[in-house]
Formats: sequence, structure tokens, C-alpha cells
Amino acid sequence: NFKTRRKEYEERARKLLQKVGLGGYEDKFPWQLSGGMQQRASICRALIHEPKMLLLDEPFGALDAFTREELWCILRDLWTEQQFNVILVTHDLRESVFLADTVYVMSKSPGRFVVKREIDLPRPRDLEITYTTQFTDIVHELRGHIGAIRKQTVEGATS
Repeated sequence: NFKTRRKEYEERARKLLQKVGLGGYEDKFPWQLSGGMQQRASICRALIHEPKMLLLDEPFGALDAFTREELWCILRDLWTEQQFNVILVTHDLRESVFLADTVYVMSKSPGRFVVKREIDLPRPRDLEITYTTQFTDIVHELRGHIGAIRKQTVEGATS
């Protein structure tokens, strides 16, 4: 199927690379790109076939704060265009509140969902929302759940 639709995929790939800020880097090797650029290319690779579901496991964890937030916005914009479902695994509460409609907090071993929190912030979300009281209240609420889980784990271990 790829060979018969090669031109279509190449055009789609170039458009995706342009959207994530990699226009002009189409012919570079991964080792010629920075970490943030490699992550952008990975997102394009994942979206080239227009999937209905995207699983991201700590996709921005190794990036600096500015690049991470830029990629949040890129993912937000691509999601707005393509409307794919995303399961995002992250330890960054700000990232989860910014990107998600629903956040699940998990316990340690055995991993279980212990909190489900709907995020009722309006879309599209701009980075400025991360500085609002409404946003930080949600982040603090989720952090409180995590703190309670840790406290229960410690108390259970000392009993």
C-alpha cells in the first residue's frame, strides 16, 4: 500500500513536518537533530497514517521547559485538526491538566486508577491558562491526591 501511495505519504509527511516547525529539515538524519526536533519528528511519524488512537508515554520528559510547552501547543493544534484519541502517560501534572480532558491518578504497585478528574477548562487552551488560579487549583488538587496515596503507602508499610 505504501508504494502505491508514496507521493501522498511524502506530501503528508512534509506538511506535518512544516506544522511542527521542521520545514527544511526533511532530509536530515535523526542524529543531526536536537532532542526537541527528534521528538517533533516522532510525533509526525506517529501521525502520518492518521491514527484514531495515539499512545504517548512520557513524550516530553527529556526536554527543557520551553520546548516541552511548545510541543504541548503543537500536539494541541494537531489534535484540533485530526481529532485522534490520546492516552498520555506523564508524571507532569501541569502537562496532564493542559492537554487532557480527563486525568487519572494511579497508585504505585500494583498500579490502579485511584482518582478520575474531568478537566473542565475551555478549549483551545493557550499557555496563559497555566498561570490562572483555576488551572493551578486543579494541579494542586491532583497533587493532594498523590500526596494522600503516598501517605497511605508509608503508613501501610510501617504498620
